[in-house]
Amino acid sequence: MKVACFSTKPYDRRFLSEASESSDHEFQFFEPRLDESTAVLAEGSDAVCAFVNDSLCATTLGRLAELKIRFIVMRCAGFNNVDLEAAKQNDIRIARVPRYSPHAVAEHTVGLLLTLNRKIHKAYNRVRENNFSIDGLLGFDLYQRTFGVIGTGAIGQSLARIMVGFGCEVLLYDPYPSEEAKNYGTYVELDELLRRSDVVSLQCPLTPETYHMINEERVSKMKRGAMLINTSRGGLVDTTAAIDGLKSGQLGGFALDVYEEETGVFFEDLSQQVIQDDVLSRLLTFPNVLVTSHQAFFTHEALQTIARTTIQNLDGFSASSGQEAEGGSAERMETEVVASSS
Repeated sequence: MKVACFSTKPYDRRFLSEASESSDHEFQFFEPRLDESTAVLAEGSDAVCAFVNDSLCATTLGRLAELKIRFIVMRCAGFNNVDLEAAKQNDIRIARVPRYSPHAVAEHTVGLLLTLNRKIHKAYNRVRENNFSIDGLLGFDLYQRTFGVIGTGAIGQSLARIMVGFGCEVLLYDPYPSEEAKNYGTYVELDELLRRSDVVSLQCPLTPETYHMINEERVSKMKRGAMLINTSRGGLVDTTAAIDGLKSGQLGGFALDVYEEETGVFFEDLSQQVIQDDVLSRLLTFPNVLVTSHQAFFTHEALQTIARTTIQNLDGFSASSGQEAEGGSAERMETEVVASSS
């Protein structure tokens, strides 16, 4: 199967190429992200491989359908950038990587917390300038603090397990509770979690129900001075509300690996340019804000799993397509969706 792969970086080429060595799939790598203007690059391909900031809107999917593209493999867990109804209407089947390394994201979340709390990034820069003062680097013990996890899928469970090891009381919220997660924390209503938690971490997918779940009202319900961490999807947080919370002191800190308007910024080197996003620029001025560029997933193990699962998804599409062409009765692959946290 010939596959047009969009939004690719050197690491994508490396891991996908290695994973496909023993397969019949041929990747053609494109650096531009997929949208309605770049869809034409997939001409002559059988399938498309897309990533988190590619735009799979109705127009893009329509153009891919015109190019006879029937399969799309997402090399990520989220699919909020995919118009599922349009995919169905265009007879395009979609698969994703529902679980690559929950540990990678959970561990990065803890890294953000420790760095922001103990101001490790500031200490690093000071020492490199021969400034060994620790004034202004005061943090707090995590031991016996209350840590709130919103979303208790695989990542949320992994994070809760880690925070128990720090000696935290862990509070959990998810409309679809997990029996496994109950081993690491206590389920409460969202308002109670926000009111009691010293740190709140978002580990849920972006859906119409979770869009801007942390808004002005929810920020006002948080424990004053609490930290907020987002390593899931940028749209979970109303960034303007977060900025207002930081200015008033209602939020004691904000660490984010994702940003609502990250497309065209994250994953790119803009060091020689002026950032045009005024909201992001404002965020970066706060001393109690820490931003990383959507790298929580970025471990060797995760990239191997993403590549391997992508090849398996292509194998499945190829097999089902072959059986359909032969008039077989293979079950139709359904678009994967997530009802709760993953």
